[in-house]
Amino acid sequence: MEQVLSITTIPVQYELKVNNARLEYSNSTAQIEISRSEGQLLMKSRPVKLNLDTFEARSSLKPTVAQSVKQAAGRGKTAAYNLTAAYAQEGQILLKAKLGEDVLNQIFQQRCQQPAGDFQLDFLPDAPVDITYQEGELTIQYQMDKLNFDFRKNEGHIQFIPGSVELLITQHPDIKIEYMGSPLYVPPSASPDYEPIDLRA
Repeated sequence: MEQVLSITTIPVQYELKVNNARLEYSNSTAQIEISRSEGQLLMKSRPVKLNLDTFEARSSLKPTVAQSVKQAAGRGKTAAYNLTAAYAQEGQILLKAKLGEDVLNQIFQQRCQQPAGDFQLDFLPDAPVDITYQEGELTIQYQMDKLNFDFRKNEGHIQFIPGSVELLITQHPDIKIEYMGSPLYVPPSASPDYEPIDLRA
């Protein structure tokens, strides 16, 4: 009997790669950077300074508005105190008055009494000029050139690399089925090799 089917089996194919464990050593390296900072000369000079404060002297001749108000308020306060003292003194006179005594004439004479006392001669301006003096100053600062060294060193070290196993599949398993027979025609008379059967024989 003729074989109709052909079955082919394809086995799996793979590659096995083994990496052994190893030690790697890296050498030490050193780097150095050199930079230069330029020196400098700094000089600072301040001249003599003379300050003249004439505010108080000018205010004694022509006070400002605020000072005028303050001085007027002080004079008014003093006048009020003096008038209050005078009224108190007159009240004492009225309290101690006797019958028939001319108390009102005494009070009027006291009010009309001419001022007495020592008069003081003063010069204007009455405040001196405030003078302040500040000495001059000379400062010299010198800085030499600088040379900077930056040294960096990396120490060598040993590195352990563990082993490894790699499995690479190059061909997957497979089955090939191939039909080896001749084609089947339906109806059979469609085949080019068909030979009719003689039923009479």
